[in-house]
Amino acid sequence: MNISIVNGHVVDPANGVDAVTSLFISEDRIVHVGATAPDGFVADQQLDAAGKLVIPGLIDLSARLGEPGFEYKADIDSESLAAVSAGITTLCCPPDTSPVIDAPAEIEFIEQRQEEVGLARIKVIAALTQGLKGSQLTEMAALKDAGCIGVSNVFAAFANGNVIRSALAYAASHDLTIFIHPEDLDLANGGCVHEGAVATRLGLPAMPEAAETAAIGYILPILKLTGARAHFCRLSTGEGMNMIRRARIDGLKVSADVCAHQLFLTEMDASDFNPLCHTRPPLRTQRDKEALRKGLTSNGIDAICSDHQPHELDAKLAPFAVTEPGISALETLLPLTLRLVEEGVLSRPQAVAQITCNPARILGLDDLGHLGAGATADLCIIDPDTEWECQPATFHSRGKNSPFAGWPFRGTVTHTFVGGELVYETNVSAP
Repeated sequence: MNISIVNGHVVDPANGVDAVTSLFISEDRIVHVGATAPDGFVADQQLDAAGKLVIPGLIDLSARLGEPGFEYKADIDSESLAAVSAGITTLCCPPDTSPVIDAPAEIEFIEQRQEEVGLARIKVIAALTQGLKGSQLTEMAALKDAGCIGVSNVFAAFANGNVIRSALAYAASHDLTIFIHPEDLDLANGGCVHEGAVATRLGLPAMPEAAETAAIGYILPILKLTGARAHFCRLSTGEGMNMIRRARIDGLKVSADVCAHQLFLTEMDASDFNPLCHTRPPLRTQRDKEALRKGLTSNGIDAICSDHQPHELDAKLAPFAVTEPGISALETLLPLTLRLVEEGVLSRPQAVAQITCNPARILGLDDLGHLGAGATADLCIIDPDTEWECQPATFHSRGKNSPFAGWPFRGTVTHTFVGGELVYETNVSAP
């Protein structure tokens, strides 16, 4: 099917496009971006995007989808719908499912479910060690052949430094990116809020900044030793980000992301024991928040992700310290990123890059994250002027655990295309 999207404001940072123009799709590929159709192109369908933004489909570096093993929280059906309703066309699934994604069969299951649902793409980050137990390495060659785009041990500890060295060297030999969640488990010591005055006043177990920075400092020399390529996930401290920046200057192959909520919330938001603000890593200080924001434009942070963790209602009903950490965040990733533009933190192209071409580069997905000729036709159309109020009860995600209830946002997704197919469309002014 040939589709033309005309009169839209196309924002494609990867190709330097930021202008009102038209876009042309043939089957599953973008064939041209420009004022006029290419020779011989006849549209079967035309969409007038006047007054709207046309951007590449969002790529989310971390989204837990409930399957396999946690279907009582969510499933691929519900979370894929939530994703495309928010302009997200590619989701990265971490390996800490049940069973753990440590063998080709688990990857094949995810891919089969993706095909059945037929909405967002799902890319799998497989386990670095068997069962995430930190001792025996997985068969990374087989995992790569099965389709994984990287490996991670998530928050699980390794048996010793030699296991880490072997794991990184093995991953490097197969050109696999290692996704590292920097947390020293001993220093973290089960903390659920940032170590500081707020934690002291609340009497809650605290996690110091050093839990993140010590973990980063430990792994960097091993990365240098092995030549491995690493992506540091969910940075929460300004000092941790500065360490990654210095490592990049020193020539290490490293990148980093930040959760959208870390750019807006701080430890003060947990000061009333609000369990919706229980996250891992914890919400940090105002100074950290400002540093992470600055890092978006100073070679410190490469991408913004949702770190989507949908939970059932009961998971957030216990006392703060024993509630499950995490936020249902698919449907707030785009509006929070657009708010950074409103607040003058990022330009519009910079903001779009943080959720499209930058994560595509981290994942090595050359045909996604941009709108150049020949790229896969994953994109979304946004009405940038629609104002709405966040109401988690109306989320498509089965997880309603969001601390952003009542927040005013501007901009809603009206159309989402995956592989040239219209998978989501709405005329409703709010999600």
